[in-house]
Amino acid sequence: MAVGFARAARPGDAGAIEVLLLDAFGGPGEAALASDLRDTGQIVVELVLAVEGRIIAHVALSRMVAPEGWLCLAPLAVAAGWRGRGVGLRMAKAVVALVVALAVGRTVVVLGKPSFYARAGFSRARAAALQSPYRAENMLISRPGEDVPDARLIYPAAFTAV
Repeated sequence: MAVGFARAARPGDAGAIEVLLLDAFGGPGEAALASDLRDTGQIVVELVLAVEGRIIAHVALSRMVAPEGWLCLAPLAVAAGWRGRGVGLRMAKAVVALVVALAVGRTVVVLGKPSFYARAGFSRARAAALQSPYRAENMLISRPGEDVPDARLIYPAAFTAV
């Protein structure tokens, strides 16, 4: 079955996104995170991919508290039957391309599997000088240039519950 284009999430998608996140992560943490970020207006970009009316993938970008203008990618989820087909990679690349096209931020931070996010253009080496409350070995960034920024990351309050 062919997969179409990702689209912006709509208010009516929240329930289907919650079901996808609960299934993909095996618990309520990421679903609660997405809901809290959405409810507090922290999400800058939220995309879904639907096939035959069913949401099979979701990705969100939220504003970091600090540094100003930075974004964090979380969560990214793909329905079980669609994993391993490049859908997640496509969603990660799409959201980064959208950030560049819309000029909504320069830097995107992600916590996740380095081997996956590196294929989407994120760099673990360029995140080496960042100070974060989360595990450094799972932190990557995407941003123009080749620098290694030195900054203290402060995530939206919704992240403390995850």
